[in-house]
Amino acid sequence: MKKGFVNSIQTLGTLDGPGVRFVVFFQGCALRCGFCHNPETQELSGGKEYISDEIIQKAVRYKEYFGKEGGITLSGGEPILQPEFATEIFKKCHQNGINTCLDTSGCIINKAVEELIDETDYVMLDIKFTNNDDYEKYVGCQLSRPLEFLEMLNEKGKRVRLRQVIIPSLNDNEENLLRLSQIAKKYGCVERVELLPFKKICKTKYDALNREFLFDRFEAANVENVKKLQERLNNLIK
Repeated sequence: MKKGFVNSIQTLGTLDGPGVRFVVFFQGCALRCGFCHNPETQELSGGKEYISDEIIQKAVRYKEYFGKEGGITLSGGEPILQPEFATEIFKKCHQNGINTCLDTSGCIINKAVEELIDETDYVMLDIKFTNNDDYEKYVGCQLSRPLEFLEMLNEKGKRVRLRQVIIPSLNDNEENLLRLSQIAKKYGCVERVELLPFKKICKTKYDALNREFLFDRFEAANVENVKKLQERLNNLIK
């Protein structure tokens, strides 16, 4: 039985995929995004060790709340850093009639990750920026990585939601929306694109870790402005 490291579990989440979700936040991430909302999940050594059956036993207790669209979401951190553990969880979810969702940056593709995707019903994929310079500067990888991941998802016919955090003065502009809409329209697997407002409430986490929050210099996004950008993006995608 596979073992893995988990930071925390949210039993009834509504923001981490379709419907009501049992959300497992994996420990460890390969990236170091300057605006990371969960810095406590970055180091693999910080989590609690679980076996897959422990996760399933907890999730099954909430199955009656999931409805038609809900289920389990693996988030993080980055679940694809522990693909064998994640795959075993998803296989057991399907054995128990539970829908599976993966929340990922798409920064890694290998055989083990592809096997995980085969057991995944729905994918939420971050497209953090739409130009390579910002990806390298603020994320720590190239834009080509999530785009290659999206290509793989498209080939496998997976249901996909793209997500992007809107950061004032960085990506709250027409050029970014145009590029993001072009990405969405290129791949038939993309069902929707979701824009999320950049928030700074995570700064307390950085303070607790005695780490600098590099994006503290940016303004938090105005929710109404993000709604307008979302409307504009939806029109571009039509």
